[in-house]
Amino acid sequence: MTNSDDSDGQNLLGHVLLPVAHEEDALATARALEPYDPERVTALHVVEKGGGVPDKTPVEQSEELAAESYDAVRTVFPDADEHTAYARHIVDAIFEAADEVGASAVAYRSRGGNRLMQFLSGDISLKLVTDAPLPVIALPKGDDEE
Repeated sequence: MTNSDDSDGQNLLGHVLLPVAHEEDALATARALEPYDPERVTALHVVEKGGGVPDKTPVEQSEELAAESYDAVRTVFPDADEHTAYARHIVDAIFEAADEVGASAVAYRSRGGNRLMQFLSGDISLKLVTDAPLPVIALPKGDDEE
């Protein structure tokens, strides 16, 4: 397998942005990315803002969750950078962060859920791949995941 994107010579795995939700997700996502040997990884945690309504979780709790997630990613990628975004729309925040850090691609692991949960959440995976201004890599789930 080659890491090069022949269309413009950019290394697809040169700088991967890795969105993570929590510690367990961060570890599973980092492990799913590990076999592809990216040159550089930036872990991203998006703190969802309420937009005129109370936030889903207090900022301090969200920042602690982000720190735990970054630590989990660093067990697989010790030199991983971190980036925390505060936004109302997760997908927009992911693409804005990718631009801010100069990522060559976004790699994510679908968190699944039933159709109702996907509908209620706006199906972030679908938005990631259909609205993408840069390559998006869908990582496979591990053997121990459904």
